[in-house]
Amino acid sequence: MTTKPFWETKSLTQLSQEEWESLCDGCGRCCLRKLEDPGSGEISYTDVACRLLDSDNCRCRDYERRLDIVKDCVSLQPRNHEQLNWMPSTCAYRLLNAGKPLADWHPLVSGSCQSVHAAGISVRERSVSEEFVHEDEIELRIVDWVSVAD
Repeated sequence: MTTKPFWETKSLTQLSQEEWESLCDGCGRCCLRKLEDPGSGEISYTDVACRLLDSDNCRCRDYERRLDIVKDCVSLQPRNHEQLNWMPSTCAYRLLNAGKPLADWHPLVSGSCQSVHAAGISVRERSVSEEFVHEDEIELRIVDWVSVAD
């Protein structure tokens, strides 16, 4: 008898902190600047990354203090899952919240943290730090993050 993995048997609100954190696939897309159309509410992604994003490994350089350093960084938790609409369509939190399975390239499924990069999901080598982009140029940097998962 095969035991199902935790993400198939628990709701997001039932996860331990360790399980919750392990759902992050390390794509870095949530750390990109996003623009919301005030009329339609549609979210557009840019290739402009938060200054704390380490673009080589697609992880936050100061995860523990990020909320103090970056004023609009959101601490995604089970209690505020309504904010998932701004997460990428490939995001495990968003997928599981919608009752969908994790993608084959997700590290929990593949067993490798490199699979997200190999599948072309991550922003590795495809983003620029906000430190190098003027605020007036953000709208010019909208990107369609097409991937194998979309």
